[in-house]
Amino acid sequence: MKRLSCAMCVPLALCVLAGCERAKQDMYDQPRYKTYAPSPLFADGASARPPVAGTEPRARGAFADSTGGRAGTDLVQRDVQAETAQTNPYPVDMTLLKRGQDRYMIYCMPCHSPAGDGDGLVVRRGFPPPPTYHQDRLRNVPDRHIYDVISNGYGVMVPYGDRVEPADRWAIVAFIRALQLSQHADAAALPPDLRARLAATGGQP
Repeated sequence: MKRLSCAMCVPLALCVLAGCERAKQDMYDQPRYKTYAPSPLFADGASARPPVAGTEPRARGAFADSTGGRAGTDLVQRDVQAETAQTNPYPVDMTLLKRGQDRYMIYCMPCHSPAGDGDGLVVRRGFPPPPTYHQDRLRNVPDRHIYDVISNGYGVMVPYGDRVEPADRWAIVAFIRALQLSQHADAAALPPDLRARLAATGGQP
């Protein structure tokens, strides 16, 4: 009889352990709604809920993780300002242009080339060439168009919104405008000393 009781205990123990393992797995794979799934819990029938008033979309910066998100909200506001601007919201000075040049050389130059003519090293190895920045169409597009292409991609170009901050995208836009101006500057708008140098070289830079 004792042997029979032990024999029954072993399967029972295995069933209990299996149940514990299943409960443990349920903690990892909890029931949840899929994206855009309906829900009868809310009046509008949607499972996805909008953030409550005053919610910050995220926090950034060195101390954001250690302060519950209270620090870093100034960077979020800067992002919001940059993301909603239709023209470059920052003064175009040498600081902005140098920052734009730095980001351009990292993210854009491999395809667009240092001169912005679409003949980068990646293109020379077989990747489809992007259009030159120096064509009339791209010289005349609004700044926001270039910003949106950087953010969302275009054609075979992947989006860079996940790796280039909004402020840096505007810096790149400023540098691209400088590249365009370098090839299409009006000589009459140059300072007198530069016009004299240009005349002395026969119109060559």
